[in-house]
Amino acid sequence: MEEYYLICEDSLEGVFTGIYNAYLMKKPHSRLHISIGEEENLRLFAVYEDCPADEKKAASVAGTIIREFGTEAYLAICRALASGETDKGEAVYKTVVTGFHMKNRKALMGNLANPYVHRVFELARFTANEAHFHVEFLRFRELENGILYAKIGPKNNIITFIMLHFADRLPLENFVIHDEIRGIFAVHPKGKDWFLTSQEEGMEIHSDSFSKGEEEYSELFCRFFHTIAIKERNNYVLQRGMLPLRYRKYMTEFLK
Repeated sequence: MEEYYLICEDSLEGVFTGIYNAYLMKKPHSRLHISIGEEENLRLFAVYEDCPADEKKAASVAGTIIREFGTEAYLAICRALASGETDKGEAVYKTVVTGFHMKNRKALMGNLANPYVHRVFELARFTANEAHFHVEFLRFRELENGILYAKIGPKNNIITFIMLHFADRLPLENFVIHDEIRGIFAVHPKGKDWFLTSQEEGMEIHSDSFSKGEEEYSELFCRFFHTIAIKERNNYVLQRGMLPLRYRKYMTEFLK
């Protein structure tokens, strides 16, 4: 029997649109699948269909998930869809299908015996952990125009999660968080709501873009960081566990 694959864009709106269209197809869910982007190797006896993102369809699915499964399940699904893993669309789709077959739909994310629910739980936890790390390790630097700038390179698309934290903590600051992996800028104007914008050609921050005061304080902080350490108590294994190497290239104390 033919299998049907809905090709969706890598976004929450894209996957939710795929779920909406999957239910419209009126076919067994076991034969329907959601794929993030084009597959490299096409499958035999499979039908592929492009599924452009639709805001109205996505909003309808989001509302249904919140109403039927609760806010916690919705947040877990959102975190899972922020993951960088390619199987997230299928896992979320089959988790929603599983939820509609449960008597107590509010207990959906507790049904970890189901492999799809368990996978969504894993993806959501990994994304939440990475967002938590970035809240701790993110370093702002002052540009010449007074704007605070921070660069990150996360495995998952977590920028919206960490912006909620910093917008709440720094409401009266102009600041920008730049996800260089995905080419996204999260911009927070002083006293206003933050927004996302994509990186365009020429939108680069160079070493000479930082203020003189920033350079001086960065140098002082690096000296403080490296001189306060007690050499006899260095434990590089423990340090790597508490502060993975991939975060250090974006942290002021490791830049020099």
